[in-house]
Amino acid sequence: QVQLVDSGGGLVQTGGSLRLSCAASGRTFSGYAMGWFRQAPGKEREFVAAISGSGGIVIYADFVKGRFTISRDNAKNTVYLQMSNLKAEDTAIYYCAVSRYTYVSQSTTAAAYDYWGQGTQVTVSA
Repeated sequence: QVQLVDSGGGLVQTGGSLRLSCAASGRTFSGYAMGWFRQAPGKEREFVAAISGSGGIVIYADFVKGRFTISRDNAKNTVYLQMSNLKAEDTAIYYCAVSRYTYVSQSTTAAAYDYWGQGTQVTVSA
C-alpha cells in the first residue's frame, strides 16, 4: 500500500523559514519525479516545485524561485521542500505527490501525479 506522509508545516512570521518533508512508503519512487503543490483557501491547487527521479533536475513555479528549494533522498524515499523568505501569500496547505513520469518537464500539473500526501498547513503571519 502506497502512502505519503507530509510533515513540517506550522506557523511562521513573514521572512521566516520552514522545511517540509514527505516520506513515502509501500514502494520505491527513485524512478519517478516528485513534486509539491499547494492550495490556499478558495483557490485551486497549484504547482510549486518538482524534482526528477535522480534528483538532478528541478523546476519551480515563478513565484517561489530563489526562495524555495526542493530536494530528495532516494535512500530514505523522502522529498523535502526548504522554504525561505516566506510571505503571507505562501499561506496554504502543501501537498507532496509522486508523478507517473521520470522527467520534471512532464510533471508540472496535478494530472501527472498518481499518489498524494495528506497535506501540511503552512501559515505565514504578517
